[in-house]
Amino acid sequence: MLKQRSPLKLRSTITLLVCSVIALVLFVVHSVYVTQSTELSRLSLEDKAKAVLHTLTVSPFVAQALSSDDGNKTDLQDYIEQVRQQNELLFIVVMDMQGIRHTHPDPSLIGKHFIGGDEVKALHGQESVSEAKGTLGPSLRIISPLFDVRHQQIGAIAVGISTEKVQEIIAANRWFTYWAIAFGGLIGSFGAFFLARKIKKIMFGMEPSEIASLLEERNAMLQSIREGIIAVNAKEQITLINDEAKRLLRQNGDLENLLQTEGSKHWPALLHLRQVLASGHARRDEEIELNGSTLLTNSVPVRVNGQVTGAIVTFRDKTEVSQLIQRLSGISHYAEALRVQAHEFMNKLHVILGMVNIRAYDQLENYIMDTANYYHEEVGSLIRQIKDPVIAGFILGKMNRGRELGVEISVTPTSYLPESARVEVTHELVTILGNLMENAMEALDGYDSAAIVLTFDHDEDRLRCSVSDNGKGIEPAVAAHIFEHGFSTKGTRRGIGLYLVRQSLEKLGGTIECQSKPGEGTRFIISLPYASKEFSL
Repeated sequence: MLKQRSPLKLRSTITLLVCSVIALVLFVVHSVYVTQSTELSRLSLEDKAKAVLHTLTVSPFVAQALSSDDGNKTDLQDYIEQVRQQNELLFIVVMDMQGIRHTHPDPSLIGKHFIGGDEVKALHGQESVSEAKGTLGPSLRIISPLFDVRHQQIGAIAVGISTEKVQEIIAANRWFTYWAIAFGGLIGSFGAFFLARKIKKIMFGMEPSEIASLLEERNAMLQSIREGIIAVNAKEQITLINDEAKRLLRQNGDLENLLQTEGSKHWPALLHLRQVLASGHARRDEEIELNGSTLLTNSVPVRVNGQVTGAIVTFRDKTEVSQLIQRLSGISHYAEALRVQAHEFMNKLHVILGMVNIRAYDQLENYIMDTANYYHEEVGSLIRQIKDPVIAGFILGKMNRGRELGVEISVTPTSYLPESARVEVTHELVTILGNLMENAMEALDGYDSAAIVLTFDHDEDRLRCSVSDNGKGIEPAVAAHIFEHGFSTKGTRRGIGLYLVRQSLEKLGGTIECQSKPGEGTRFIISLPYASKEFSL
């Protein structure tokens, strides 16, 4: 099986990319420079030769020496050789109209015909530039006609530059470019390495794939959190907002108007972000009012290199927190009921042990009989009717609490509640019954013969139950609003219990009905889907 090749690291990728770009640029520069340098070197030598040639063609001495008939051309040869050596030329040849040399670096060739064939054009009055091979080897030749003082052509002058010298100059220029490219490549490589290192440091040493994975994990984490999160920069502009924050803000008003319109620039101050940005200090566990709802907020500054560059606020609807507290309270009631039962059981054991020690057997028999009757009448019958141990323990706890408050709590003899096949239904039912019974006990405060009656009727996967009290009842005008969030006739910061009851029933797909007459008591009738564990097995 072929192993999957691991991708290059960011530092290697940046280094290779930058080095490749530098190498490409240097290659193009080298190509252009060598081409232009070769041409410029050739043109420079050609211009130098032309300058020498044109100087000689206008020199009266050269024309007079060539046209003289005394046959002594020694002075001309010496003069031309001196000029050639000073200008580092391959040859300077002065020839007559028949192409016979009168000067040459090799004196033995003087008087012989010029070799190359490219002198014909110059002997006909036109300057020529060519490359040809002569007695001194290949050369770049420039041949120009020579005129006397009467402007009649008397010959030509040829100036030659060795092609080997041209190549030497070009080669010298190439070596310069090689060194320049090597130096540029070295500097570029070091620059690429340090650039990659700097970028990697800015990215906290992480690879792009790791950053992408971290970003996905962070987004998943932010969206899974049940708290609203908003992050802003130093200019109070939102840089991050999760779905829960959008839900809570939409729940309390128009999200777009709240965050974007000109009239809502006060929202950073409402969430304490402006204060955190200004002071740089965190604000924890604070309550704010936003469009009629209470939010619990925590605001902290974001620091980069010791400077405050932004702020983050997390917030949650206090109602939801209260709902969690209520659910926990239902479980705590169940635990409290178990604790009370265990405490009473230990007390009874102590009584029995004491009677045995004092040998009061007749009284012990009566005590055991009374205890058994109490268990049979209250606890035993309740357990036979309420098969769900959580609900049974919860109701026992409420009965004990009712006795402390002077309220009699009972379950009708015909009631029956099987154990639920779904644990979440049991927990929601604890919340529903707990809030209804607490409201009933508060309504019965100060009443004589106060009583609460529970009924349970299960049939065809549906449960119908009711909670009745003989209290003062509810006024019709009030009854229409009792399930609204925050509505209460008992003072401020109340009105949560029945709202949570309605939410739990909506979650289960159930309904609730309130029947009440002032002075005659109140009855809440609940209906919800309820799958029995007995029939699901």
